[in-house]
Amino acid sequence: MPATHLPSQGLFLIDGIGPFFRATKSSRINWSKIPFTDLPEDDAFWERLREEFTTLADRVKSLGFNAVTLDDLAHLTEHPFHDEPTNRRIRFLVGQFQPLIEILRQRGLQPWITSDILCLTEAAAEQTGRSHQARTDFYLDSVQRFLKTFPTVEGLILRIGESDGLDVKDPLRSELHLRTPKQTNQFLRALLPVTDRSRTKVMLRTWTVGAHRIGDLIWHRGRLSDTLKGITSPNFILSMKPGESDFFRHIPLNKAFFNYSGPKILELQARREYEGAGEFPSYTGFQNQAFQNELVDCENLLGVSVWCQTGGWHRFTRLTFLDPEGLWNELNVQSAIDVFKYMLTPEQSLARVVGNRDAAAAAELMAHSDYIINELYYIPEFARLKLFFRRVRIPPLLHIYWDSLFFHAPIRKLLRHFVSDHDAAVRQAEGAMKRFPRMTELCQQLNWPVDDIRFMRDTCQMITLARKYYFSAYDPELVKQIKQEKDRYKEQWPASKRARYRIKTNFKPSVIKRRSLVWGSRLLLRKKRGYRPILDHLFTLNMLSLLYGLFKNRSQKSMPKFIKKSAMGIDSLFR
Repeated sequence: MPATHLPSQGLFLIDGIGPFFRATKSSRINWSKIPFTDLPEDDAFWERLREEFTTLADRVKSLGFNAVTLDDLAHLTEHPFHDEPTNRRIRFLVGQFQPLIEILRQRGLQPWITSDILCLTEAAAEQTGRSHQARTDFYLDSVQRFLKTFPTVEGLILRIGESDGLDVKDPLRSELHLRTPKQTNQFLRALLPVTDRSRTKVMLRTWTVGAHRIGDLIWHRGRLSDTLKGITSPNFILSMKPGESDFFRHIPLNKAFFNYSGPKILELQARREYEGAGEFPSYTGFQNQAFQNELVDCENLLGVSVWCQTGGWHRFTRLTFLDPEGLWNELNVQSAIDVFKYMLTPEQSLARVVGNRDAAAAAELMAHSDYIINELYYIPEFARLKLFFRRVRIPPLLHIYWDSLFFHAPIRKLLRHFVSDHDAAVRQAEGAMKRFPRMTELCQQLNWPVDDIRFMRDTCQMITLARKYYFSAYDPELVKQIKQEKDRYKEQWPASKRARYRIKTNFKPSVIKRRSLVWGSRLLLRKKRGYRPILDHLFTLNMLSLLYGLFKNRSQKSMPKFIKKSAMGIDSLFR
């Protein structure tokens, strides 16, 4: 179905998890799903949550969304395999979620529930043992129990390629149950007859972190074809991120949208987890329009799934539609629904927010923001490279990792190797910085938060210094300046005032020699999607996993903490 048909027949989902994060007190938050272990059994908390959830539901309904996603099946399904304390907690959560489902239904919003494949307690893991079939049967039984408890849920959203982060402390923990296309295909063939009986839709997300044979599902055409072979249920939908990696810029649209002819949906992220998470404008309207233009003739594109709160491990805490500071995320949400449902331009979308009189100013401000993110936040020459390591495409951001900016010698050496025009890289950043005075003027004119532009300016000034450190000749005076500017940045934006980026410095010279870097990159990285017959199939996909196991056991302490502890950790890349 062409994209131009979406207004009358589309599916427009948005996540509704924001209100739940009022419960978490962590300094750095896992935003990948509802923080279930932090949710109190307190009447006042749940009363406020229902009020805020109603506010969110009313807002997204008014924008034109017709479905809301919530987490998750495992925390809302009692099972005899679980221990009694866990089942008691589940019963409590079911009682709190049922009114939320009703709030959505009363407003004509479809409830969709996410589901990790597979989530187990220790007791359930013991009951099922190591049997793959027993664990699949456990899940199928859980689905039937869930649908009896929540018969008005419209559909399930399956996450098969990513499990709980290393920081998650929950009796119900997810693990990667499906490791091959064959297992995934058999799993879908077993699940769909169960859900078809109640006409419950099933949406499969192709996102993976590169673990196991299924780990390249997001980009490998053969893997996707094998996974979905013979899947003909009218209730099945495929859900894909725009590119062959996470929610980054500079990555072309995934060709899988055109290669798979079945019903599908495009995932979009409004709260940009790698681009400030709404602390400053990182406008996606122009990117959304580019995607829409490419997808005009895409067969069976049903709509979009917008993430307004989900994604990332960081300390930025603005709640979309609930906090006044959620403006920048909300502009991205508005652009997604306006571009894909109402076929408006980004400029027309902004005019709906600010009115015709200020539309030009808003469009100019967002254009400056878009330019700065593309040309300064990212390093364009590196970001546009197509590089693969094992089953994953290398992210276009190496020097910024969620809420951290790195001045690290090894990163400097890597970037200098892959970026050929060092002077141009520095000039790009310096040129982009010149746009901030005009952005401040426009923000004042629009009566939007000028402080956010100042924060963006100071953060981008640190990123510009990082660009100089990476691509200029090594200069002790520059290192001294970086340390001084880091202190000034922390003084200007104290943690007690607002969440800020963590500036990580390590100027100790890298032990990696240029010849070793050249040799290593040729051996480990490739510039095409397909695997090399010997280097990849024999070495990087198999032998390298064994070597990593030895390295991990002997040298775990030598790895940076952020690599070991964030998300699923680096181990997932070598499974």
